[in-house]
Amino acid sequence: MVDIAAIAERLDSAQLNASATPQLSEPLSVDDAYAVQAASMARRYSRGERRVGIKMGFTSRAKMAQMGVDEMIWGRLTDGMMVEDGDSISFARYVHPRVEPEIAFLLKDDLPGPVTMMAAAAALDGVAPALEIIDSRYENFKFSWTDVVADNSSSSGFVIGPWNDPRQDISNLGMLMEIDGAPRQIGSSAAILGNPLRSLVAAARLASAAGEPLRAGDVIMAGGATAAEALAVGNHVRLSVQGLGLVEFRVAE
Repeated sequence: MVDIAAIAERLDSAQLNASATPQLSEPLSVDDAYAVQAASMARRYSRGERRVGIKMGFTSRAKMAQMGVDEMIWGRLTDGMMVEDGDSISFARYVHPRVEPEIAFLLKDDLPGPVTMMAAAAALDGVAPALEIIDSRYENFKFSWTDVVADNSSSSGFVIGPWNDPRQDISNLGMLMEIDGAPRQIGSSAAILGNPLRSLVAAARLASAAGEPLRAGDVIMAGGATAAEALAVGNHVRLSVQGLGLVEFRVAE
C-alpha cells in the first residue's frame, strides 16, 4: 500500500529546502499521484500559503506523445509562488529551475466544469503574457508521468504581465522568449492545444473532478507554448506576446 503522507512529506521537504530527491520507487496510480499532490499542498497551506489558481501541463500534442499519455496534468498555484513582473527570483530557492512562455487567464466568474469554450471565454476577466518557473524536485530532472503529478506538476513560480481584454482572439499569437537579450524560444499560442482556451476548458473539467472547481479571481496558467529553458544566476528573462505585451524577471543568487 502506498504511503501517501510519507511521499507528500518527502516532496514537500525537497521543495521547502530546495534539495533534490531520488525519483519515486513506489509505483503510483494516477489517483495516488494526485492524492500525494493534494497532501503535499495541504502542508504548504498549513504554513500560510493560499491557493490562487492552477497550472496546466502537457498541453501540447508533442509533449503528450513524448510522455506516452493522452491526458493533460494540472497542479496548484499559491500566493507563495507569485513573482511580480520585473522582480527578481532567488536561484537558491530552487533545485534546477527552468522557464517556459505561457498565457495566463483571470476569472471574473466561477467556472465549474465541464464547460464549452464559449462559456469559458465568457467567464474571463483578463488574459496576459506569463512566464512559468518550473522546478522538478527529482534528481537530474528525471521523472515519470505520475512522479511529476505527485510533485505538483513541477509548479514553482509564475510571473504575470499586464492583463488585457479577454475578448480578443488569442488562438495564434506570436511569442518570443529572450534570455539576456538573445532569442531562446520562438513560438505561437496555437501550440497550446491549438487555442489556449481549450486548456482553460480542460482546467475547469479537471479541477471540478477533483472537488476544487475554478472560482472567480483564480489565475489559470494555460501551459507551455514552447520547450522550457534552464535558468542560471544573473539571467534576465523577457517574454513578448503579440497583442498582449511583455513580462519579465531576473535571476539573483
